[in-house]
Amino acid sequence: MVIDEQLNRLGNLEELKQAYGILEQNHGLPKFVELNKLFDIEDVDVETDFLLRKIRRVITDKIVNYLRFIEVVLNPSSAPMFFFKLVKKLDNNDRDVLNRIYNDLGKFEIEVLGLDLDYNEKKEVEFINNCFKIFDKEIKLSFIDVINKLNNGEGKKKEDYNSYCG
Repeated sequence: MVIDEQLNRLGNLEELKQAYGILEQNHGLPKFVELNKLFDIEDVDVETDFLLRKIRRVITDKIVNYLRFIEVVLNPSSAPMFFFKLVKKLDNNDRDVLNRIYNDLGKFEIEVLGLDLDYNEKKEVEFINNCFKIFDKEIKLSFIDVINKLNNGEGKKKEDYNSYCG
């Protein structure tokens, strides 16, 4: 039973790659592999009349998750207790980086509202291309640096604890 599900998934993935390949050629979209690495688009159901919309929604889900995480780090008032210890590892530069990322991702979230209300293939393509470009070139590396600092404990722990933000 599990093998059948895996084979079925492989078939769906190949169908998705083929359908995306056509869209990629027609619209100048990023390579499937690269977009999939950033936004996990491989689970999109290819049986739809609006494949670009489905892909954009998967990208949007990822963006919203990143936004919520950044909100908790920047404003941990309702965060789990362990976040308070993590937040102390961040300095003002890290918070500035997170604020910039938060603003960039927030703009994407607002743009999505219009796309959800009025389907437009050209605008879907522009959104996907813009998200990929900005996320891959501007956001990813900065975000990884901050995440690594939170995860590995790198960075100087502040000695002056005037607030929970350090």
